[in-house]
Amino acid sequence: MTSSLNPTVFVVDDYAPVRNSISRLLRAAGFLVSVFASAEEFLAQYEPGIWGCLVLDIAMPALNGLELQDILTKAGSLLPIIFLTGEGDIPKCVRAMKHGANDFLTKPVDEKDLLAAVCVAVDKHRARRREQLQVTEIRARLGTLTPREREVLEYVVAGKLNKQIAGELGTVEQTIKVHRARVMQKMRAESVAELVRLVEHSRLNGAFTDGALVTQIADC
Repeated sequence: MTSSLNPTVFVVDDYAPVRNSISRLLRAAGFLVSVFASAEEFLAQYEPGIWGCLVLDIAMPALNGLELQDILTKAGSLLPIIFLTGEGDIPKCVRAMKHGANDFLTKPVDEKDLLAAVCVAVDKHRARRREQLQVTEIRARLGTLTPREREVLEYVVAGKLNKQIAGELGTVEQTIKVHRARVMQKMRAESVAELVRLVEHSRLNGAFTDGALVTQIADC
């Protein structure tokens, strides 16, 4: 497989001429490309650590494009999908978009439209991965907190004052001040507002991960 340092465009289409023409176009534009003749072949070889986007035919025998999208979505994939469709598949593509597809293009695909869609999708995946790395870092900081520091953190994020927290936890205010200072230090937060932002950022964005994909895809 290709390097994870650069974006890769995965092309999945059961029609060889389409795969070949798209592959030539994308390689000429400087993209790394991996082609697959079926959704099953893609699932067997895909490495979640590789980033980029997926150009996916919606109508294929056995496992079709929508079914592959469902598998990736349930596995928590961040990989943006651009669907390729015939005129009669527009309703299916509407469904695909509602389920998170990045774009869909009608065959025969216009080269400029495809390149533009791929660029947008790759940028989107880059942003998603950056977001994921930020969340991972925040959660690593949270993992350094002691159980009592986690309790204090929750009260601070909820807007409680030191005196109120001390009363809730049955201790003295000075002890809470010490715990609070350690929480701020470990979380690398300069203010309560920043601490709240870090915690909320972790909670809101914690649902997405490519890490479980290898196991989940292997079971499909």
